Formats: sequence, C-alpha cells, structure tokens
Amino acid sequence: MAALRYAGLDDTDSEDELPPGWEERTTKDGWVYYANHTEEKTQWEHPKTGKRKRVAGDLPYGWEQETDENGQVFFVDHINKRTTYVDPRLAFTVDDNPTKPTTQQRYDGSTTAMEILQGRDFTGKVVVVTGANSGIGFETAKSFALHGAHVILACRNMARASEAVSRILEEWNTKYHPPPEKCRIKIFN
Repeated sequence: MAALRYAGLDDTDSEDELPPGWEERTTKDGWVYYANHTEEKTQWEHPKTGKRKRVAGDLPYGWEQETDENGQVFFVDHINKRTTYVDPRLAFTVDDNPTKPTTQQRYDGSTTAMEILQGRDFTGKVVVVTGANSGIGFETAKSFALHGAHVILACRNMARASEAVSRILEEWNTKYHPPPEKCRIKIFN
C-alpha cells in the first residue's frame, strides 16, 4: 500500500477499485476472489477494503453459464451474441461479512446440556453417546433425545442403560405428554 500511496494510485473515488495488477473473479458457486497477477497469488478478501463478496442473484436475462473443455467457466450473452469469462453479476456483488452476534454466549462448568441445545432441532439426526447411562453421557443423551435426535446409547451395562432410557422417556412424557414417537432411543453394549 505504501508503494501505491507513493505513486499516487491509492487516491480514487471508489473504495472497490482494484490496485494495478489485480483482477476480480468468481467461483462456479458465486464467491468473489481476487487474483494478484504481480505476485501470482489469489485471495478471498478485497485487497483494499478487506471485505469478502459474493455475486447477488441469478444471471441477467439472456445470459447463461457454461464450462469450456478446460473446465473454466465462461458466460454467454444470447441477446448480444457474445461470450466472456467475466461474470456479468460482478457489477452487483454484495458484502459477505458474516454478522457477529451482539452478545457472546458463555458456558461454564454449571451449564447444562439442555441450556446449550436450547432452541435447536435435531429431528432426523442420529447421535451416538458413549457412557450414556450416567453422568455427562446421560445428560447429553437426554438433551439430544428431548431435542428430537435419534439417540443411540453405547453402554457396557444393559440394565443401567435400560434404566437410563426409562428416565429419559419419563422426562419426555412429563414435559411433552404425547407418546414418545419423536423421542427415539436405542441401546448398544
């Protein structure tokens, strides 16, 4: 940047203007990356702003994305009957800086598994929990089961595992009353 400033090239109207030797490109799935031809390197962040970008929306009307025999993506403008390797959506990129949560959630030794999983739905997920008949393993298995996961308890003692399943189902019934068809638990030893 000091060399650009010295040469007077860093003074521009647009913060998105690329320094000399840089090119803006896109991946097949719309992520923007930057090629530095001087140093023969690429990077995801804009060389001046440090922002990540992606193209917004579909291709304009009359445009189509194709791949050549070398696997390189190019774009066909059927209306003007021309092709280009430059994505026409580059004019309409959007910043893709993920928003950070305003409050940082903190967990400590007194945090329960139920508190950590609060608000999450694990329906359709399969979870294997070892040592699930007592302690941390039991609390973890119970929390996943109560959040809709299909839980497999991996335990050494079948009697204690069966007791753990009964305790989980009992809690399910006291909290949710209907039959536990969403709460599926299996035991393996």
